[in-house]
Amino acid sequence: MLRDHLGFVTRALREAGEGLVLDVGCGGGLFLGMLRERGASVLGMDLSVPALRVAWRAQSVPSVCGTLVDAPLAPASCAVVTMFHVLEHLEEPAAYLMAARELLRPEGRLIVQVPNAACWQFLLLGENWSGLDVPRHLLNFRVQDLENLLDYCGFEVLRRKFFSLRDNPAGFATSLAPGLDPMARRVRRVVEKPAVKLIKDLIYFGLVAISLPFTLLEAACRAGSTIMIEARKKEG
Repeated sequence: MLRDHLGFVTRALREAGEGLVLDVGCGGGLFLGMLRERGASVLGMDLSVPALRVAWRAQSVPSVCGTLVDAPLAPASCAVVTMFHVLEHLEEPAAYLMAARELLRPEGRLIVQVPNAACWQFLLLGENWSGLDVPRHLLNFRVQDLENLLDYCGFEVLRRKFFSLRDNPAGFATSLAPGLDPMARRVRRVVEKPAVKLIKDLIYFGLVAISLPFTLLEAACRAGSTIMIEARKKEG
């Protein structure tokens, strides 16, 4: 399910040259663990100590607890900085982007991903769209909003991607039936009998599968429910 992210970042890393990949908001480190297995030098950063324990123990991913603006790294020490679903949670996303710019080498790459507030799912479902995620999400981005912010912070956009196999179909399924989302049920610690859990999981998986053609179509029309962007520092 992470192959979209892996492919996107691997291509950026080839352009940036070998070096450290810093994943901000790394969680349990699965993505970085997969990159590490492919020979990349990786470092995770998150505010959740329990998540970082998982990253260290389960994925053998070195990681630190803290914010990007206080990162214990030297300027120009990173080949790639990634932020998957981070900016929408921040009161001041520009501070994170400017901090990333300082950490990147001259040829380095920034990868960001956010929900797309101009997607078809939002137009169809309105406040029921899972990408809003109130109150956890503080900001909503359209493509132009994100690109304007990147430009203000000293970046130029190189690539855009509007589909994520991990996020788009599952997000649509969650919007249609939020009570069936396995992760949400786990977080809420919903008590379920094994048979009930299995039935709910199967129904949710069916919704994800049914959602795939629609989410591929909206992404092909540049209206997918997520935006993934590769950017580099502007010259001068």
